[in-house]
Amino acid sequence: MRSLIDILELSTEEINDLVDVATKIIADPAAYAHKCDGKILATLFFEPSTRTRLSFESAMLSLGGQVLGFSEASSSSAAKGESVADTVRTVSCYSDIIAMRHPKEGAPLVASQHSLVPVINAGDGGHNHPTQTLTDLLTIHHEKGHFEDLTVGFCGDLKFGRTVHSLISAMSRYKGTKIVLVSPDELKLPSYVKKEVLKKNDIPYEQTTDLEEVMPKLDILYMTRVQRERFFNEEDYLRLKDSYILTPDKLRNAKEDLSILHPLPRVNEISVAVDKDPRAAYFRQVRNGRYIRMALIMKLLGIE
Repeated sequence: MRSLIDILELSTEEINDLVDVATKIIADPAAYAHKCDGKILATLFFEPSTRTRLSFESAMLSLGGQVLGFSEASSSSAAKGESVADTVRTVSCYSDIIAMRHPKEGAPLVASQHSLVPVINAGDGGHNHPTQTLTDLLTIHHEKGHFEDLTVGFCGDLKFGRTVHSLISAMSRYKGTKIVLVSPDELKLPSYVKKEVLKKNDIPYEQTTDLEEVMPKLDILYMTRVQRERFFNEEDYLRLKDSYILTPDKLRNAKEDLSILHPLPRVNEISVAVDKDPRAAYFRQVRNGRYIRMALIMKLLGIE
């Protein structure tokens, strides 16, 4: 039995296999409509989510499986003080696979150590979000046709953005990757990510506060929102929340084949006027999330 807690638990070969399966599902969804008949996915969401929870549910239903679970901690026995370990021990008696989101870093890892069934980390605090990273990778592969020799710009909240940390880790394994980090000083990429991922893997990177200056270099632009829920005080959030707003004007010097990604939800960091630009890939990215999760559920359940 295998769980997925961190994107680096998957080899590049396994990621390529998942991308291949997801691509086949996109081409012929009917062929996969009964792959999980009789299987149950439990969604344990101790923190609010729209896309991740619904895309997991949509993925399992699209495979012919069933779904049960809760969408906030207050509607579970966690509100009575039950431990994560006990919740998961219990729920794994009712299900075949679990997707879990939790505000505390490391909670899904603890869950996987006590579960009778595979656990998928659907986001833990500011730490990790491996299925969002798989979604990002499938999108990059669809947009570019490959993972090598890409310059990827990350803009916005690089300090608390778990999707950013996961995708940088994943892209650091492909040759020719260059990383451009765009953020206010207060929201810079944590030094441990620079040290353990970028420097350790000899990935060329640059840091700047000026998005327009680096725009012409980018093959991928990964925008993120400044996350109110990660701030300890409202003043800091209000001061930084509009640091970078992507508008059509800021894209005038961008490459014709730039792909703009965003893990969503967006607040106002991408102007709705950008949505019409063919380079805006973020809603294609949402759709890809369902297909890559279908591929992952099948892999962890050992279904060919």
